[in-house]
Amino acid sequence: MFMEKVIAYTRVSEAVRKKLQEKYDVIYFENYEYLNDPKFVQALKETSGIIGLELKVTKELLDLAPILKIVSNVSVGYDNLDIEELTKRNIMATNTPEVLTNTVADAVLGMILATARRIPELDRFVKNGEWKQYLQLEHFGLDVHKKTVGIIGMGSIGEAIAKRCHAGFDMNVLYYNRSRKQNIEDEFNAIYSNLDDLLKRSDFVVLMVPASPQTEKMIGKEAFSQMKKTAIFINGSRGQNIDENALYDALTSKQISAAALDVFDIEPVDSNNPLLKLDNVVTLPHIGAATIENELAMSNLAAKNLEAGLKNERPVNLINTDIFITK
Repeated sequence: MFMEKVIAYTRVSEAVRKKLQEKYDVIYFENYEYLNDPKFVQALKETSGIIGLELKVTKELLDLAPILKIVSNVSVGYDNLDIEELTKRNIMATNTPEVLTNTVADAVLGMILATARRIPELDRFVKNGEWKQYLQLEHFGLDVHKKTVGIIGMGSIGEAIAKRCHAGFDMNVLYYNRSRKQNIEDEFNAIYSNLDDLLKRSDFVVLMVPASPQTEKMIGKEAFSQMKKTAIFINGSRGQNIDENALYDALTSKQISAAALDVFDIEPVDSNNPLLKLDNVVTLPHIGAATIENELAMSNLAAKNLEAGLKNERPVNLINTDIFITK
């Protein structure tokens, strides 16, 4: 029996791959340098669908995939996909929004608490045998409850963060977004703000915008200069959205108090990145959506998108909605 070929790569759960193998001829790749792999290039020539995380789908790759119908991203972001080129070739592109909303929001709240209370730093302090007396003022952290959080980007994850901050920590919520969201203002007493005002008033500045040419390095020297000296900056979006050199300068000059980063401009992060040497920065390896439960949920949704596309049906999470789909 003829089975369509599917390429699966990094971060498709094993359980989901096994289910796909019942219907398709699935070839799995773990490495990132795919176009240097002759086996991958050969698989591209025969594949109808691609599913996985962060593969750079470029014109060069698509030129090698003449019968490709769909690329199913196992992530909410899709800056790794050349959407214009995919659309031009009438190839569907999908992502996995919503399913990771609460998981990422939990991680952001963890970063807020870890940074404000200096948890990673003081964990090292204890383990290094430096706790010799009652904790001194120099090691004290900052309160989170009743403070002001400024959320830049009020998508579904931003809303989930606002809910946690308001209901769990009695925080004042400011937000900056392309459009106002009345439900957020009604439910969480959130205040719609311009960016400058948000930066000046917030105790915690949380960046949650997608990666795009418009958001590249949107938080840099000027933005950090407007923040409070006691402000804590949290980036849970994409590394390209901030100027890392400007952040380093702001932290070392005490222009702001601290930062937490789940994302970096280059990932995995270069071990020589100067931000890694600072005690007042919490650094994480892009853990936002990385829980066992969420990994399975994202893989399942991506597989549903993939199967719909292979049947020439419109996937629920189609990104390039203006392509022409025929039975």
